[in-house]
Amino acid sequence: MRRLLEKVDLDRKLSKEVFKSTWPNLMDELGMAQRKAKELGIPVMIVFEGWDGAGKGTLMNELIQALDPRGFEVHNVKSDHEPLWPPMRRFFQITPPKGKIGIYNRSWYRRILDGDESDKVLEEITSFESQLAQAGYCIIKLFLHISKKEQRKRLKALEENPATAWRVTKEDWDNHKRYDKIAQTVERMIHQTDKGYAPWTIVESHQKEYATVKIGQSVLEQISSAIKRAEAEKDISPARFSGLGLRKDTRTSILRNLNMGLSLSEDAYRKELKSCQSRLREIQYHLYKLRKPLVIVFEGMDAAGKGGCIKRLTQNLDPRGYQVVPTAAPNDWERAHHYLWRFWNSFPKGGHIGVYDRSWYGRVLVERIEGFCTEPEWRRAFGEINEMEDQWADFGAVIIKFWLHITQEEQLRRFKERQENPLKQWKITEEDWRNRDKWDLYEEAAEEMFMRTSTPNAPWVLVEGNCKRFARIKVLKEVIKMAEAKLKL
Repeated sequence: MRRLLEKVDLDRKLSKEVFKSTWPNLMDELGMAQRKAKELGIPVMIVFEGWDGAGKGTLMNELIQALDPRGFEVHNVKSDHEPLWPPMRRFFQITPPKGKIGIYNRSWYRRILDGDESDKVLEEITSFESQLAQAGYCIIKLFLHISKKEQRKRLKALEENPATAWRVTKEDWDNHKRYDKIAQTVERMIHQTDKGYAPWTIVESHQKEYATVKIGQSVLEQISSAIKRAEAEKDISPARFSGLGLRKDTRTSILRNLNMGLSLSEDAYRKELKSCQSRLREIQYHLYKLRKPLVIVFEGMDAAGKGGCIKRLTQNLDPRGYQVVPTAAPNDWERAHHYLWRFWNSFPKGGHIGVYDRSWYGRVLVERIEGFCTEPEWRRAFGEINEMEDQWADFGAVIIKFWLHITQEEQLRRFKERQENPLKQWKITEEDWRNRDKWDLYEEAAEEMFMRTSTPNAPWVLVEGNCKRFARIKVLKEVIKMAEAKLKL
């Protein structure tokens, strides 16, 4: 199992003369690469992993001396993860924006090195790095390697110095005793996560000068490669909407087969509403007790009644335990990150409810149709969304997604009503009328979305919305049914 690490020549050295003649020029090149990456909007992530005592802090400091301090941020990653959120959330939160560098003293690999070597963890890490790399992130991973004998020598030296003794803990010595076992974990970790888009570099770290130059060269090489890719791709313009490529008369039709005549009387509605809202309040308490998050997504045609459903859904809930997240077009700061970044940020903590008025599905709906993203971006979004929702479900989240549908005739009636009512005129915009002209495109995109992203962990529920009363009660009942099933109530 340890063939890779055992074969590494740890006696690699540079003379001080060679170091002094090499490092200053390398620092200049790193500075220029940083500036070019900023100009092209390339986000860079540099991971420092390695043995206790391998010199991560010292070598990290050498590297950042070559960089403009306004263009990077250092993150110290602790072992403990936040128990009320999915494990990968905190790492999405600290991804750098476009043109910036994130430097990580330890990283998402702590979960593996702390003993969790499950396939699930490896899948989550691979998904995280793959999604970022496909979005243009440059991911550089360094493992600082020293021998067991060298590690012992360094830990002893730190311990014997009164100024540094505090840095050596009982855990460090316990890990030293487990060096051979940890080495096997490192071997598997590197083997499973060494990808072309996020490769590992093993840095022989017995000598500081050699390690410093190797790190600098590795970082420069990978940033330079990212720059070449970005320059080759910067002239690609966003592709307009691309359908399924099927004739309308042979295309799978889901929405057109809904029974849009379903309705509910006012008396039945009032009775059902009171009963459902009372049960939802009880479910909210169970969620909090079990520390399980509930994620409810609302998508649908304009004027389909999303706001009315959300109002009835939350009307009787404890306001301290839920948040309604209205999803508009991303602002400049959100656009500087991966498109899923803002949704990881808004994910409800354990025991709370997150209600999304529009959501991450904008990438495969409005962004796709209006050409706000490239065709490769929206095509890969289906898989990226499924991976994100699977991680949320594995964490224990209850996820339910509603598509509220109405007929074109009913939408037109509601649009006119809004225009004529001074209290509702704010609800209708020119964009709503433009979207109406693209009804068939939205229908086609939605149906592909259902087929590709309705999973057992995060199903789509189609709601016949011509009758608002019927739609609201169906939404409440579906939330109750799924929450009860997932929570085993």
